[in-house]
Amino acid sequence: MKNTFEDLVETFAVLRGPNGCPWDKKQTHETLIKNLREESEELIVAIEKKDPENMKEELGDVLLQVLLHAQIAKEEGLFTIEDVIQGLYDKLHRRHPHVFGDIKAASAEEALAVWKEMKKKEKGH
Repeated sequence: MKNTFEDLVETFAVLRGPNGCPWDKKQTHETLIKNLREESEELIVAIEKKDPENMKEELGDVLLQVLLHAQIAKEEGLFTIEDVIQGLYDKLHRRHPHVFGDIKAASAEEALAVWKEMKKKEKGH
């Protein structure tokens, strides 16, 4: 049986919990910036090398960063990974009215123009 996303989220709660990993428990958003940059760059290299196995691993490392930041934010009472997911879901639906609404986009260029226009409206410009 494969593990679920929820299993992974719980793993981060355990890692930062009372009996968790001292390194993980010590981390803050600020201390993790270097790691996020490094993992993002390693993913970019894997993409440029067209290396799917390494890409899969590096995507996992980037996801690790997302989940660790979300766990820290949850502990601080700021937001949860569910809030992050809901925010992304909402943004994708708002910015794709050509898919989820009644606007038409016949090309990638038109779709990008719609995305940019929706983003501009959201930002109040």
